[in-house]
Amino acid sequence: MQSNPYSISRSQALFAAASQVIPGGVNSPVRAFKSVGGSPVFIKKAEGAYMWDEDGNRYIDYINSWGPTIVGHAHPEVIKAICDAAANGLTFGAPTARETELAQKLTKALPGMDMVRLVSSGTEACMAALRVARGFTKRTKIIKFDGCYHGHADMLLVKAGSGVATLGLSGSPGVPDDAAQHTLTVQFNDLVGVEEVFRTWRNEIAAVILEPIIGNAGFIRPEKGFLKGLRDLCSAHGAVLIFDEVMTGFRAHWGGVQILEGIRPDMTVLGKVIGGGLPLAAYGGRRDIMEMVAPAGPVYQAGTLSGNPLATAAGLKTLEIMSRPGFFEGLRQKTSRLISGLTERAAAAKIPFIADYEGGMFGLFFCRGPVRSYAEAKGCDAERFGTFFRGMLERGIYLAPSAFEAGFVSAAHTDADIDATLSAAEVEFRKMKS
Repeated sequence: MQSNPYSISRSQALFAAASQVIPGGVNSPVRAFKSVGGSPVFIKKAEGAYMWDEDGNRYIDYINSWGPTIVGHAHPEVIKAICDAAANGLTFGAPTARETELAQKLTKALPGMDMVRLVSSGTEACMAALRVARGFTKRTKIIKFDGCYHGHADMLLVKAGSGVATLGLSGSPGVPDDAAQHTLTVQFNDLVGVEEVFRTWRNEIAAVILEPIIGNAGFIRPEKGFLKGLRDLCSAHGAVLIFDEVMTGFRAHWGGVQILEGIRPDMTVLGKVIGGGLPLAAYGGRRDIMEMVAPAGPVYQAGTLSGNPLATAAGLKTLEIMSRPGFFEGLRQKTSRLISGLTERAAAAKIPFIADYEGGMFGLFFCRGPVRSYAEAKGCDAERFGTFFRGMLERGIYLAPSAFEAGFVSAAHTDADIDATLSAAEVEFRKMKS
């Protein structure tokens, strides 16, 4: 909780200065607080479960850099690993042993991932995975789901979620119609709709890509049988099933949702946690598919800083900490306590509210639910979420600044942090009631 009157005057001045030289004053749209109102706070430092802004306000952080700092901000073991790596040089543009070590760890965690290519961002990984799937199948069309966000490549900015949804855009100016003409969109959890698309386009579909739990439209869980149905359809039609686990991978469960649900995709996209907070992502899958990637095969993809030695060091140490006994059990218990506490307090205040979680990842909606698709998520009360967000921020609780984003609990959060969060939420729920 904030001990002094809340002020963000320095952040406001910094935002005004940034707006003169950076489009919208931010380098990623959701940071601008457009959908929740108010002015963004500029962060100066972070440690454990906390962040401090430029005005000295401390926040209990439930974004965790959108997932990567699962062991807590500035974890001393992760910082040491980065410093040790940096002492030997920041980048080489040549192979390093840690790249292979990280690839081996990922292939061991994900049985369907025989080979891995490291890249620098989730957008890059998704774009490359789809290119490889098209090269492998010799087909052009892909299926994505409304509300699933797979980065800002032209072909994927079609009814996308996350930052695009936050800005209220249906696509994006600058994306030519012909760049998106091969992207087919279906509502999440609509297996009948997917079947219809396969019937219509028959042997033209190269891949189906999705977040197996949507985190870029809040937190939307797949209904029973949905993921298996997609697996069966892709197998029957010769299409590549791609799980985008950039957000859910090693957050919802060790490995990802595919391990939790027992569904093996043909390809997987990973990011965030596997870089320990530094820019690193990966795509991988079946050996016969991945051997299409240059220089082993004809599908070209390259990256000057791919497998950066600092990022691989941070990722390996983060994964090593996460693999220790009791890590995920403790994380699940903390998230469960947070979500059950929020739900109970909203119910006591008679506020329409639902929340769900898996592992350290959670989401909440101001509606009676259930929420099974992005269309249903858009029917929830985003204005009320904005009010809740601003009230919690002033009380020292930093939630995702969008009604269409998941939140994250880290291993660094304590019972006291969760108690403080629930106390703040109880006040804000009561204010809504009055």
